[in-house]
Amino acid sequence: MYFNKDNYALYYEKYGNSDSIILILPGWGDTRKTFNMMIDYFKLKYTVYILDYPGFGKSIFPEKDLTIYDYTNIVRDFMAQEQIKNPIIICHSFGGRIATLLAGYYKDLIKKIIMIDVAGIKRRKKIMQLLKQTIYKFLKKLKIFVPKRKRNIYLKRLFRKFASTDYKALDQNMYQTFKNIISEDLKYYYKEINVPTLLLWGEKDKDTPLKDGYYINKKIKNSNLIIYPKVTHYSYLAYPTLTNQIIESFIKE
Repeated sequence: MYFNKDNYALYYEKYGNSDSIILILPGWGDTRKTFNMMIDYFKLKYTVYILDYPGFGKSIFPEKDLTIYDYTNIVRDFMAQEQIKNPIIICHSFGGRIATLLAGYYKDLIKKIIMIDVAGIKRRKKIMQLLKQTIYKFLKKLKIFVPKRKRNIYLKRLFRKFASTDYKALDQNMYQTFKNIISEDLKYYYKEINVPTLLLWGEKDKDTPLKDGYYINKKIKNSNLIIYPKVTHYSYLAYPTLTNQIIESFIKE
C-alpha cells in the first residue's frame, strides 16, 4: 500500500486489526524485511504498521534533498492519514532519530517507545577518519593531472576506496541527504522525552556504540536499558524470540 502526499509515495504494510497499534520505524536502508518475525509475533494482538522511507525499498526518493525533520514530518503525515493515535513505537538505528523527534521535539502522543540500537548522537571524528578525509580531498584535486577521458574512472576508484559502506550503498541523488542526517545531533531532545522507554542494545555494537545507550538511558527519565552480551548492531535479529518477549512484557507493564 502507498501513502501519497505532495511529491511523496510512501510504501507501507499493515497487519492485524486491533485498536492497539504498533508502529515500526526500521533503520537506514531497505531493512523492512528484517522485522518479519517481529511482525508475525505481534500482528495477532496488535495492528502493526511498517514502512519504507523515501529512497528505500518501494518508496521513491523525491527530487530534492531531505533532512531528518523532513523524514519525521513525512511519518507524521502518514500517521495522521492512517489515524494512528497513541501508538507503541518500535524503532531501530535510523528509526530512533524519527522516534526521538516525534516524542522529544514535536511532543506527539505516544504510548511507549522501544529503541533498539538507535542512532541520533553525533560523535567527533577520530584522527584516522579526519586523516582519511583529508587524503581523499587532496587526491580529488589531483584529477587535473589525469587525462580528461580517464577522470571519471579515477574519481570512481577514489570513491570506492574512501567512502563508507552506507555512503556507497546510496544512489547519487541521496548523498546530500545522508550528510544532512548524520550531521544532526539529537542529544538535546532525549531529556524532552517523557513516555516510558525501553532501550535494547548490543554490547559489541560499533555503528551505534553502547555508550550511546548509556547516555540516552541517563537522559530519558522514564527509561530502562537492557544489554545483549556479545551482540552487534542488529540485536533484535540475534535474539528474535527473546526480543519479542521482552517487548511484549514491557508493553503490558
